[in-house]
Amino acid sequence: MENILVPAEDEVLRLRQDWLGQLAGERRLSENTTEAYERDTRQFLTFLCRHVARPVRLSDIATLRPADIRAYLAFRRREGVEARTLGRDLAGIRSFLRWLERRGLANAAGITAMRAPKQPKSLPKPLAAKDAVALAGQEAQLAEEPWIAARNAAVFALLYGCGLRISEALALTPGDFAGSPDRLRITGKGGKTRIVPLLAAALDAVRNYEKLCPYQIDADAPLFRGLRGKKLQPAIIQREMQALRGALGLSEKATPHALRHSFATHLLAAGGDLRTIQELLGHASLSTTQVYTGVDTTRLLEIYDKAHPRA
Repeated sequence: MENILVPAEDEVLRLRQDWLGQLAGERRLSENTTEAYERDTRQFLTFLCRHVARPVRLSDIATLRPADIRAYLAFRRREGVEARTLGRDLAGIRSFLRWLERRGLANAAGITAMRAPKQPKSLPKPLAAKDAVALAGQEAQLAEEPWIAARNAAVFALLYGCGLRISEALALTPGDFAGSPDRLRITGKGGKTRIVPLLAAALDAVRNYEKLCPYQIDADAPLFRGLRGKKLQPAIIQREMQALRGALGLSEKATPHALRHSFATHLLAAGGDLRTIQELLGHASLSTTQVYTGVDTTRLLEIYDKAHPRA
């Protein structure tokens, strides 16, 4: 990543670049997370430049007070930024300051003691089972090219059938399907690996795509390709999903990530236990998975309200 449009002195820029390099290298954070931390710290340094009325020096960062951080969060709030984004902003700045502190260049005690803005409670938005199954079927795909329709069906089948993140599905290679026909080894966030069951229907969708795909793909190369043969980008799948929403009469909550939510919610509704679902999703904390209990409770209450004679 290049240090562009960051109003800070060379020493600060160099240290920040070293920190970003360590995130991507030693800590093996995902590209999206690293880019988010780059953006968060760039925005903070831009604010701090205005705050001190000159390019930011290392001494400005070393002597940061909680009041300075609160001023930044208040500034971002006035820009209309929501609490969830503010929390991520704070996480990126905290990570940078702690990295500097370990090198004896700053004191992170002030920001470490600060609490992240209270997050609004929001439940995942799963699809009805019939809608999720319809989206994963090749007959529902709208692409004129048969191989592209097969590709979309295979991706959607993996998102719903295996509970994958879209980045995980698009990172799969032909070699990942060369082992056991009933399971996949997935590398998720932070380079962590997990084993997920591979449904026969999802494997059939992948094999059908491989048969129709016009490109020769090496065993260790990305399996899913765009129209010109390059690695398929998430935006293309999101656009395909948007088109399908209109064709199938689905709401705007029908997104690629909603298929992952649907996987978890439907498993829970069918009697799956939280710990197993946590492992299948690759969540580091059980508390992240517990949000799906709220989804299931909401669904049960809706059924109760509609069906119970005393409701």
